Amino acid sequence: MNSPDTVVPVRRAAVIFIFVTVVLDMLAFGLIIPVLPHLVQAMVGGDIAVATQWTGLFGALFGLMQFVFSPVQGALSDRFGRRPVILLSNLGLGLDFIVMALAQTLPVLFIGRIVSGITAPASRPPMPTSPT
Repeated sequence: MNSPDTVVPVRRAAVIFIFVTVVLDMLAFGLIIPVLPHLVQAMVGGDIAVATQWTGLFGALFGLMQFVFSPVQGALSDRFGRRPVILLSNLGLGLDFIVMALAQTLPVLFIGRIVSGITAPASRPPMPTSPT
């Protein structure tokens, strides 16, 4: 049992790894939310109504992929550990950035959002269990 005087050592590398991961995730939202609608609008010929529909589909697709694959990531995390799964998540986010930068058509953007949704980390950590 932990007493109030017990100090748990924190590894500096672990803190840096978590910080970089959180910064990448926040950077992703900070880039995708303002950029994606304008990118889609340019791809559909400037029609705002059509671009809005496509942007909504992108958001729904991302959420659906995250909903379906979060349990898979949890199982992979249980089997292989958190760090490899988080690294895989960062790789998927990086691939989405590359696809968004190079995409010339909407289906290619869809592929990027699918990859990003599949590898997206869970939106919150698992709830701690109380000892029984």
